[in-house]
Amino acid sequence: MYTLYAIPNCDTVKKARAWLAENDVDYQFYDYKKQGVDRLTLVRWLTQMPWTQLVNQNGQTWRKLPEAERPTDADGAITLMLEKPSVIRRPLIEQNGRVVALGFSGEQYTEAFL
Repeated sequence: MYTLYAIPNCDTVKKARAWLAENDVDYQFYDYKKQGVDRLTLVRWLTQMPWTQLVNQNGQTWRKLPEAERPTDADGAITLMLEKPSVIRRPLIEQNGRVVALGFSGEQYTEAFL
């Protein structure tokens, strides 16, 4: 079973969920803005990708951050993601602890799920 980590009202997440539904990919939805995300999960993800990929530096949450509050390393990114989970790039899809997809691309999803 896949777990889709995201927030429900994001347009990119809506596209990803529509693609998954159209292609009969089963998943459980994890709303990390409501349910939170823990340090161990973030550390696991960061063993698979750099923090600069996991933190959405194009989103509103990031743009609203004062320069002094923007992380410069993985530890700072973890602290920020714990405090403001909406800064995490979405959606992130995981299976058995392994990140299968980050963001949404029909091409990437075809390779990962079909």
